Amino acid sequence: METIIKVSDVSLILNKKKILEGINVDFEKGYIYGIVGRNGSGKTMLMKCICGFVKTTKGEIRVHNDIIGKTSDFPKDTGMLIETPGFIPYYSGYKNLKLLAGLNRKISSEDVKKAMDNVGLDASLKLPVRKYSLGMRQRLGIAQAVMEDPSLLILDEPFNGLDLGGVDKMRAYLHRLREEKKTILLVSHSQEDISILCDYVYKMEAGKIKRDR
Repeated sequence: METIIKVSDVSLILNKKKILEGINVDFEKGYIYGIVGRNGSGKTMLMKCICGFVKTTKGEIRVHNDIIGKTSDFPKDTGMLIETPGFIPYYSGYKNLKLLAGLNRKISSEDVKKAMDNVGLDASLKLPVRKYSLGMRQRLGIAQAVMEDPSLLILDEPFNGLDLGGVDKMRAYLHRLREEKKTILLVSHSQEDISILCDYVYKMEAGKIKRDR
């Protein structure tokens, strides 16, 4: 099996407080991994370390065989949704994504529209993002994460604010991405999401991680 993420002996101390302690875990290609735990257990901070947003105190994180913080500042070929997505409030959703797509110049306008359609958003809607509902903002965040067709997705509570129909649609979409051999890390407080979506589940508690199923 191809290892996409390898976390080796990772610890993190912030303001003299131990946030992560001795994390060792591998995530392999083509599966959906669930990470569960109470608030403050370290799950979101682990995601931030994998994404290169926070530098670890000890240990090494490899993503696509790049060492995060050494050979690469951020993981390549990775889509991320960590905490509340930030967008320019007076631009439409489509215009926001077009601006982001212009940074890497990897995808076309049609790709942006397709990503929005896949998450149930209308690219022709002129409504500024500041007038979006929480659920619409969350869909836009997912569209931003997937629009460049990355092989790895890191999603922290992606279904926040979605109604039941929206959750069902997103679950089906993530299953479809797994069938395309994408690797997905999913943090969710919903046991139902974890049960329906995840091939493997890891539990975090007091900055430590263990296999749950």
